[in-house]
Parts: sequence; C-alpha cells; structure tokens
Amino acid sequence: MTKAELIEAVSKKAGTTKADTEKVLGAFFDQVVAVAKKGDKVAWPGFGSFSTSKSAARTGRNPQTGAAVKIPASTRMKFTASSTVKSALNPKRKK
Repeated sequence: MTKAELIEAVSKKAGTTKADTEKVLGAFFDQVVAVAKKGDKVAWPGFGSFSTSKSAARTGRNPQTGAAVKIPASTRMKFTASSTVKSALNPKRKK
C-alpha cells in the first residue's frame, strides 16, 4: 500500500478529508520519531509499540570482494506487535 492509498483509505474510514488525514498521519509519525530520538517508547494498546535499539560498530564483509568493511554504530527503530494484532494475523494459532 502506498502513502496515497493509505491516506485515501483512512480518510474514507474516518470520514475526513484527505488533507486532514495526511496532516494527522504526518503529525503521528513525526511524534513517534521525536519520542524515539529521546530514547523513549511509544505504545498503542491493542496495536503495538515503537522503540529503539542500538547496534554496536562492527566489521562486515563486502560480498563481491570479500574485503573487510567497517559498519558504524547506529540506532534502529523497532516495532513490536501486540498480542491482539498477532492473533488477528494468525487466527488458527493456539495461544
């Protein structure tokens, strides 16, 4: 689903204009990023949580040449789905 398709679907479901929907979704994602930059977690009960994890600097290999490559340390965004979402995605799975 593209950004435009998502905005259209959400605006129809919520009964709002596409412009208002885009503003709200944009503000939501901006806020998630701002909170994650501070190292905090954003949780939405029944959906999941966004958090960050740090990866240390390491040495990797270029698959074509086999040469060693330095990979710098970085911070990654992580999403963990709630049990409600997991159950919806896997209805036949036993708990």
